[in-house]
Amino acid sequence: MNHIFLVLLLTAMVASCTTKPVQEETVEVVSDEPPVIIKPSLLKRTIKDLNLKANLDESGMKKRVVVLPLLDRDGARSDELLKKVYTSFLSDLNKGTDVIALDSSELKVELEPFLKNNEYQLEEIAKKSMNSGASALLEAKVVDLRFKNSNHLESRNEIRKASFEVVVKARLVSIRTGQELMNIVKTVQLEEENTKIPSQITSDIFFERNPELVELLIRDGLVDFVPKLAESMTQITWEGRIAALQGEKIFINVGKISGVQLGDILKVVEDGNEVYDPELGYHIGKVPGKVKGTLEVVSFFGQDGAVSVIHSGAGFKENDRIELYE
Repeated sequence: MNHIFLVLLLTAMVASCTTKPVQEETVEVVSDEPPVIIKPSLLKRTIKDLNLKANLDESGMKKRVVVLPLLDRDGARSDELLKKVYTSFLSDLNKGTDVIALDSSELKVELEPFLKNNEYQLEEIAKKSMNSGASALLEAKVVDLRFKNSNHLESRNEIRKASFEVVVKARLVSIRTGQELMNIVKTVQLEEENTKIPSQITSDIFFERNPELVELLIRDGLVDFVPKLAESMTQITWEGRIAALQGEKIFINVGKISGVQLGDILKVVEDGNEVYDPELGYHIGKVPGKVKGTLEVVSFFGQDGAVSVIHSGAGFKENDRIELYE
């Protein structure tokens, strides 16, 4: 995070909530928008998180994750602001070396029917996304945005330091299995020791008047999910799909960006069948599909695709799954 930018933003933000300056040793409340004392310095940052799932093995290949539109538990943030944060979050994810973050439009699935009680039905969306070429779905939600310790003020005339908390939640689900891979609630704290805010200014009014700060706080919270996300994605098998067949050429939807290299041998696997308990009808899992053969990568095409030829086997068709050959 650019601390200098944040300090300038915070200075402008606090200034927007005051009607006239006062001396440091005097605080005089003259209206509903009381004055403040400003001594800008670097913000201190603290992270508290709870990771409910975690790491297994690693792979050098990049796996694709579809990031669903950002949710807001309170509904206090505008759609425009949430969309800006969402776009920035996608960009931040794709700056790393571990995953490829895709916009939810890549799913070609109407998400509204799968949104209930302000949460996505990730398992149901996963079933509709089997042929998307992505490995996982990511849901992110703004849980709360507030002044830190705002409920512990002893007087309405008390002056508090500029200290904020943003609480965000993220869930990650495997598209192929529907298994939850990550479930984290994270609290990010930002503090500025010498900037003071009168207690009369409520958090709702303060954040409403300073959308740039809100955007920065939420984005900062989401960025801290990136290492956990990459760690959790190691639980998923890297895969792609056959996109098209033209004569001897077989086009697959994973290429150089996904970590594929010329000469790589990839195996083609049928999707397995779902297995249910015959007595209770309980879903047990999916049986691994039969290996049809292997492909050799000979060139690349498009943004992240590859051209392959048959190395062994036969009977390949569109949407057959591609996995690493080991």
